[in-house]
Amino acid sequence: MSAAWWQWVASTDSLTARLIAASERPFRVRLVHQGIERPRRDEALALGLAHTDVAWIREVMLMSGERPWVAARSVAPLDRIGCRRLRTLGERSLGSWLFAQHDLERDPIEVARVSPPGEGLWLRRSRFRHGGIQLLVQECFQREMAEDLGLSPT
Repeated sequence: MSAAWWQWVASTDSLTARLIAASERPFRVRLVHQGIERPRRDEALALGLAHTDVAWIREVMLMSGERPWVAARSVAPLDRIGCRRLRTLGERSLGSWLFAQHDLERDPIEVARVSPPGEGLWLRRSRFRHGGIQLLVQECFQREMAEDLGLSPT
């Protein structure tokens, strides 16, 4: 992974704030889908849920103008207040609320390549905890972001 990609993928501060600063176009959050459903097996495992449990799932696209830069998926167990927080966000950024919490804890970031070598697309995820809230946040960096910011493919 190039140093430029590593700065994006490994950053532990607010991705939303970093995207806003990097974008020459207006930044916005586009709500793609939200609702109660069964998380993927790896998501349930990361949150300590049984594979039959359901959770609140929110999928958004973080946009630079009309260009999709990051596809994000958040998963919150239904028995936690985090689920209610996700339900009320709509097209507002989760990061703007999450990183304002003084007792926020973040597990280590997991990173994976999601495209063939040479295309430069990366996925990262980590679990956040704040008080009684826990949620899993997954972010997939899109090809348009790489193109717009001149990020090398590797």
